[in-house]
Amino acid sequence: MTNDVGHEIADALGILLRRTTRTQLHQRLTEGMGEAVDEVTYPVLSALARTGPRSAADLAPDVGVDRSGVTRRASRLEAAGLVRREADPADRRAHLLVLTDQGQSAVVELRKRLAAHIMASLSSWPPGEAEAFARQLRRFTQEGPFG
Repeated sequence: MTNDVGHEIADALGILLRRTTRTQLHQRLTEGMGEAVDEVTYPVLSALARTGPRSAADLAPDVGVDRSGVTRRASRLEAAGLVRREADPADRRAHLLVLTDQGQSAVVELRKRLAAHIMASLSSWPPGEAEAFARQLRRFTQEGPFG
């Protein structure tokens, strides 16, 4: 395998990881989900669904904003009934952000939308290629430079 393959993969990852790419995707996915669920709050919902209850400070690196940015987004989600704050059992001075049942339902809908969007974009691929890509992408994320 030549270094050209590495460059090609790096270029593709650059497109996927661009903030504008993610923001545009999050805008499409959150359309009609209510005022609190938008491209700004989507990363908080998504991260909480992946990791479970976390403090704003712990969530900040995953969301890509600082603690105060997470707190502002979480406040919007809390006002909409999607997130609640609970005392951290390990540190009573701190609070954890927790998805409510309504927040879990919103995440389920967002994941359905994302999966449908991905499948629609792969609909022209020959049979078996999407499945092979999914397996290889999973392997890459587990064994590649991110693992």
